[in-house]
Amino acid sequence: MLAALAEFERGLISERTRAGMAAARQRGSSIGRPSGMSAAQREQARALLKNHSANVVAQTFNVHRSTLQRHLRKPD
Repeated sequence: MLAALAEFERGLISERTRAGMAAARQRGSSIGRPSGMSAAQREQARALLKNHSANVVAQTFNVHRSTLQRHLRKPD
């Protein structure tokens, strides 16, 4: 009996969470962790990569190399 009540409560919490996230998106809020690099930083990184290694450029922007590569795959 207690398990059924717990499952029901879990479902309610899940529905409220989804509704809150949908409302935040409608208001224009971004959900999740902020981006590690701005669009301007991505452009600077692309320019720096012509003369420097990915490790050096990543250290310049204080991000991990894989983060740099992931951000550079994004279209601007």
